Amino acid sequence: MTQSTDPLLQPTLLDLKKLNQKFEKAHPKDILAWCVVNLPTGLVQASAFNVDDMMITDLLYRELKPAQPVPVLFLETLHHFPQTLDLVARAKGIYDLNLKIYKIKGVKTRKAFEAKYGEALWEKDIDRFSQLTKIEPLQRGLKELGAIAWITGRRRDQASSRSDMPIFELDQQQRLKVNPLANWTRKETWAYVFEHDVIYNPLHDQGYPSIGDEPLTAPVREGEEERAGRWRDMGGKSECGIHF
Repeated sequence: MTQSTDPLLQPTLLDLKKLNQKFEKAHPKDILAWCVVNLPTGLVQASAFNVDDMMITDLLYRELKPAQPVPVLFLETLHHFPQTLDLVARAKGIYDLNLKIYKIKGVKTRKAFEAKYGEALWEKDIDRFSQLTKIEPLQRGLKELGAIAWITGRRRDQASSRSDMPIFELDQQQRLKVNPLANWTRKETWAYVFEHDVIYNPLHDQGYPSIGDEPLTAPVREGEEERAGRWRDMGGKSECGIHF
């Protein structure tokens, strides 16, 4: 897919400081509406199908309904919880998602992954595991989809490492990265989900506020940060690498 040459669609020409000031207190729907209007092509939602991602999908597909449905990019790491994969299938049917699934290069099953890279690679080399399962497939997916902007489900209150996150930023490839829930809270997300009957992963009701790969996700204890169960006991790791 060829990227548009329209200057309005070139992320590097946007005044991000002004955009962030304008939308700092805006509702996520208004932020996404700006994206849909100003980026009618080349806009992608990167989704792990956590509850915040589901809220964004609901806003895009039920509320805003752009003429060209926004592709939803899901990384099939081969290590997801069964509940996550069930939710992906349900959401695809309910919303008629323009779902784009990207996998690890060269392997189709978890067994094949282990045969090629060894058992429990995350225990031996977590950075390589992340590169193979998430970073490379995401970058490949965004490139093949012709993305000039992509949407995430990150919020500032998810972790101290995200407390200063802007709504609009550029990634390392100079794409526009949109965090429409940056100024939102966990409570607000759940209020929206319950009000609009948005489907979500049942693991959220079982002590998993943030859900990633099954071997690397543990329940969160009372008083811990929302993402404390991700990469627990792995030397303070708090991100897989796709957001750097």
